[in-house]
Amino acid sequence: MKLPKFLLADNSNFPEDIFVLHTEYPRFLINLKNDEIEWFEDLSGENEQELANEMEQLIAEAETFYDTEIEGLV
Repeated sequence: MKLPKFLLADNSNFPEDIFVLHTEYPRFLINLKNDEIEWFEDLSGENEQELANEMEQLIAEAETFYDTEIEGLV
């Protein structure tokens, strides 16, 4: 099965939070309410500067994905 790059996620225990799941490497879950990130990969040994640049881009893509999805619901 081919998964989309990003998925919206929610949980009734956290009704105020906005979660976006990134399904490709490096996989992570970001809470857009407070920018907390939960990693699903072991990133030790990765080039820290390269990873930081990639993460900055992926977070921006996650935010854009969320905005686009919400606009489509209105």
